[in-house]
Amino acid sequence: MSDGPLTRLKHALGTPRPDRVAVVRLEGHIGAVGVGRGGLTADGVESVLKRAFTGDRVKAVVLVINSPGGSPAQSEYIAERVRQLASENGVRVLAFCEDVAASGGYWIACAADEIFAARTSMVGSIGVVSSGFGATELIGKIGLERRIYSAGSNKARLDMFSDEKPEDVEWLSGIQADLHQAFIAWVRQRRGAKLSGDDETLFSGDVWIGRRAVEVGLVDAVGVLRSVIAERYPDAEVDVIAPSKPLLARLTGGQLEMAAVMDGVVTGAWSAMEKRARWSSVGL
Repeated sequence: MSDGPLTRLKHALGTPRPDRVAVVRLEGHIGAVGVGRGGLTADGVESVLKRAFTGDRVKAVVLVINSPGGSPAQSEYIAERVRQLASENGVRVLAFCEDVAASGGYWIACAADEIFAARTSMVGSIGVVSSGFGATELIGKIGLERRIYSAGSNKARLDMFSDEKPEDVEWLSGIQADLHQAFIAWVRQRRGAKLSGDDETLFSGDVWIGRRAVEVGLVDAVGVLRSVIAERYPDAEVDVIAPSKPLLARLTGGQLEMAAVMDGVVTGAWSAMEKRARWSSVGL
């Protein structure tokens, strides 16, 4: 928020300017989801994070997280960038979980020094999931023949139009286990002794609501942004730092249905289905 006339007068008279609390919203699916349709990525949030951490008089940076997860790599990149900027600038980081901070959303929340959730926030989902469809019989019924060519015996694993192979499922399970262990290691690194649940409970992929998330140590306290900031930094200016809209969003006034055409109708529809399913999987 900008300085008002009274604040500017105080500055002109030599009154010290107040500290700032920079607020950054991280909302939506993590990872690129198609042309013009956004998604949280390290490159996409770099400018707002730098502005938040490197501005004048920054006392704390607040991450407002509302995400069901997505790409493990992008979750890690964003979280590591938050920690790097916090260390370089000596700034404390607070995370507030809104509707959902699950899976990759919780990974990013763990980059904060403290994590807060509302009483109704859904938090956790420390696990890895993969999903798809098997349509080996469908294409035959509609007169289609699957043709796939590859160099490398494992290049076309788990193709949805080919028969599922036990060895491919075993391979995928190994990948998921490695990612799961990386997720667990990060949570342990960041939450440490605050964790109070056993591993089987904490890392099962389950989701906790508000107070219960505090009890198992995934969250430090129940609280919402305005109340906590007013208590912790009563004299600070709250500066909400918003990302610039992509060019396509500005040209179309935010109506991005044509992005599906630009991606290809099938690819666009598929991405939209996956994104919707991702959100609904943690809904009530």
